[in-house]
Amino acid sequence: MKFGFYVPHRGALASPDAISTIAEHGEALGYGYALVADHIVVPRRIRSDYPYAKSGAFAEAKTTDGDEIVVPTGSEHGASLEQLSVMAYLAAVTTKLRLLSSVLVVPHRPATVAAKSLATIDVLSKGRVTVGCGAGWLREEFVAIGAPDFDARGEVTNEYLAAFKELWTADRPTFSGRYVQFSDISFLPKPVQRPHPPVWVGGESPAAMRRAARLGDGWCPIGANPRYPLDTPERVRESIKMLHDLAEARNRDPATIELSYLATWYGSDAMPASNGKQHLLSGTMEDVVADVEALHELGIANIFISVEAGTLAATLERMTEFSSGVMAQF
Repeated sequence: MKFGFYVPHRGALASPDAISTIAEHGEALGYGYALVADHIVVPRRIRSDYPYAKSGAFAEAKTTDGDEIVVPTGSEHGASLEQLSVMAYLAAVTTKLRLLSSVLVVPHRPATVAAKSLATIDVLSKGRVTVGCGAGWLREEFVAIGAPDFDARGEVTNEYLAAFKELWTADRPTFSGRYVQFSDISFLPKPVQRPHPPVWVGGESPAAMRRAARLGDGWCPIGANPRYPLDTPERVRESIKMLHDLAEARNRDPATIELSYLATWYGSDAMPASNGKQHLLSGTMEDVVADVEALHELGIANIFISVEAGTLAATLERMTEFSSGVMAQF
């Protein structure tokens, strides 16, 4: 079992000194992964439903205007460091942590540009990149950055991932798709990892699971999606069975898909699951340890948590607490 933590990419701790201190502390404690989220811009007005809140309100939201979420102005709202740049910075300040994009919104960047950035970070980190990826949820952000049609994002994501793999592995990469075309190019250097950095598909929907079964080296869902809840061991087991069935339908060995579980919480404030039971990874430290053991028995190889606690000192303390109270048991 390996454990990981989110690195702040926005807010008071999204600074070079805080990021490096948190990353170095996590590495010293024995965490295996540092995770970085992805937003390029935060629209001021959001109609899109945020999938990981029952209300549908994005975490930055403070007010509503009819059916729109309004993000306040000010330097503390809407600020977001760019994901791949943060991963490159982490490559320089750490030596052991794997660097996980969680998740790269694949349509946000042209396929060849994203593939090049990820390959470069893999070279600079000496082979420590894991590509967590998803199709995205924020229509307004797609529009603002000139990304492909939001309604085609699933198709775009699948095609971009196939293009990534062609660029990373082929001596003379060639691709002719609806959204990506290239030929007669040199794409060097290749990533350090062979055949390429692991591609882990995020998301809990049937479409995401089909993508994981088809294209993923791993599946990395978040446990708090109210539409597709993974908040009890029984529900996690059911989803893993669905994923395995999808893989077998493609004549693929399910064991080739690494399983992870991403929690943006953990600890003393017990969270009810949608069926009334206690939510996975909530409650006492003993409850959390028991839940980790249950997930491990289901085949989950990696568990990721949010450690940010307002101040740098509190965040470091929270990381130490989880390391000694949970990680040490495994």
